[in-house]
Amino acid sequence: MKLYADLPARRTAQIIADVAVFAWVAVWGWLGRTVHDATMRLAEPGRTLEGAGSGFRDQMGQAGRSVNDVPLVGERLSVPFERAGRAGTSIEQAGSDLVDAVTNLALILGWVTALVPIVLVVLVWALLRGRFVRRATAAQRFIDSAADLDLFALRAMATQPMHRLAVISDDPTGAWRAREPETIRALALLELRECGLRPPATPRSARAGSN
Repeated sequence: MKLYADLPARRTAQIIADVAVFAWVAVWGWLGRTVHDATMRLAEPGRTLEGAGSGFRDQMGQAGRSVNDVPLVGERLSVPFERAGRAGTSIEQAGSDLVDAVTNLALILGWVTALVPIVLVVLVWALLRGRFVRRATAAQRFIDSAADLDLFALRAMATQPMHRLAVISDDPTGAWRAREPETIRALALLELRECGLRPPATPRSARAGSN
């Protein structure tokens, strides 16, 4: 599997892009955590309410138990305190519900803040990198020697824009059929650059023959 291009400029650009994506993920992960923590501060009133309700209930319960020991009227006197204690329980439950709601909201906001930009960028990055890896890996298997340039030259004539072909030759197809080595190599280089690959070294004998 070929992860990076052979060409220095393109390989550097790919490495920078990878680092930038990882930095993007880290930054938005941190922002998501920040949004979560900031939202959780809204739960403080709920915790205060929960604690106040619990404290009030305990105090009323203690007061009810104290007056319950009063002879003859103790049970009657404890009833209002028991009712007040139930009110404290309701206040505590309201505070607990508020804390739960804020906690759920903080989780949703934190994940949405982080995941939406992360998924969008990582998806595009993964598609581009995956396409390059697939293409470069497949092409590398066919580029063992200068003889393999013929295949890439043929592919270049089928896929490259006309203006690029015209720079190489007025009649690239005719030059390919005539087996002109310089034109075939120039055509192959167009396709190899798209794949991020270096061309195979030209044998000395071939270079001498062309001269």
